[in-house]
Amino acid sequence: MQWVNALSQLPSLEAALRQVVEEAKAKLQAAQLKSALTRQVQTVGSGNLPGVLTGYVPSQTPRPSLGILFVSAAFASEYIRVLPLLSDLLDVEVLIGCSGGGIVGGVQEIEDGPALSLSLAVLPDGIVHPFHVRGSQLPDLDAAPSAWTDLIGVSPQTRPNFLLLADGFSSGVSELLQGLDFAYPGAVKVGGLASGGRSPNSNALFLRDARTPTPRQEMHREGTVGLALYGNVVLEAVVAQGCRPIGDPLRVTEAEGNVILGLEGRAPLPLLQELAERLSPADQQLARHSLFIGLLMNEFKLDPTPGDFLIRVILGIDPRIGAMAIGDRVRPGQTVQFHLRDAQTSSEDLRWALSRYQAEQPPEPRPDPCGALMFACLGRGQGLYGTPHFDSQQFRELVGDLPLGGFFCNGEIGPVGGTTFLHGYTSCFAIVRPTH
Repeated sequence: MQWVNALSQLPSLEAALRQVVEEAKAKLQAAQLKSALTRQVQTVGSGNLPGVLTGYVPSQTPRPSLGILFVSAAFASEYIRVLPLLSDLLDVEVLIGCSGGGIVGGVQEIEDGPALSLSLAVLPDGIVHPFHVRGSQLPDLDAAPSAWTDLIGVSPQTRPNFLLLADGFSSGVSELLQGLDFAYPGAVKVGGLASGGRSPNSNALFLRDARTPTPRQEMHREGTVGLALYGNVVLEAVVAQGCRPIGDPLRVTEAEGNVILGLEGRAPLPLLQELAERLSPADQQLARHSLFIGLLMNEFKLDPTPGDFLIRVILGIDPRIGAMAIGDRVRPGQTVQFHLRDAQTSSEDLRWALSRYQAEQPPEPRPDPCGALMFACLGRGQGLYGTPHFDSQQFRELVGDLPLGGFFCNGEIGPVGGTTFLHGYTSCFAIVRPTH
């Protein structure tokens, strides 16, 4: 399995596409050559010299199984030209992509100006199933799992994982994630909301499938494009929500919809005021504009860590009764905890999440990861950290020098506690490896 990435900042769409295609194809050929030479060295070690003399050395670039393309909003007026231009430059079986308000390639995060990021992969024995669904096509949430598997066109028995790129204005993404979790329990779903556009029909979603006699080549302005991946390929997700807890976990004693009416038998507002009085002056100031609430996803966990909470915004507080509205439904008996977010906290949480991923790798040998994708909130990047390329460089330092593509999103998709959510202010990473 090979996975490569190329980035271009050329101002011409055609020149930028040509640059990323040529660079990515050259990297694929180099990876194929390295693999062939490695096999030959192993053959020498076994004493089979004729095997070396007849060993395969690639003379041309292998046809990629998959391409993933992210196009910056600087090319918004030319989105319609992307796939026609690309089809003349690149022979790839399946490609998906979307527009982005910022583009990630390697350890570079290009937050302004023209940019293109192209990841190409050769996936031996890996199956790639692309799809596009509109929000109006989504089954009711009380529909049977078969309604969702029929929509996607993949059986749960194949044990797929999913890469999802959605338009936030039209996709019904929260309902889509609930339906996919229902129909494909245990499957990893990761991705992000296309960005760069500020109104309906202003983002772009790309899909190309060249495996049919008449290639499928589509640019969509709404819905979700996605991939179901199965066979000899797996996705692993890392979600860094960028918050740290303050105070103690609290039990919700009364709630209606997304409104918390009681915490530990008291109104939320006076409890929050008492907590604020115990904070340091710096945290008191931070709480004025960066206070969030975390919902514990596993009530059986006795000693929860930051990654066990789903972070949600506090929408408002009613000073008359002390009730608190949050950005998700909440139920009595649920455990919550207040959280703060700033650059240092976000940095520490990112390092913690990536380090935990590394520490939780199973002891038995298995194939190394070959590539990764990064889906970061538009509210992160240099505006949060004051320095460029922060999340991508942390990823390289803690996980490894994997080919990394991605974009800055209007919302990030990733799992917390085994359930998939749409996040904000988050970095979600999809790490790709063969199963054998």
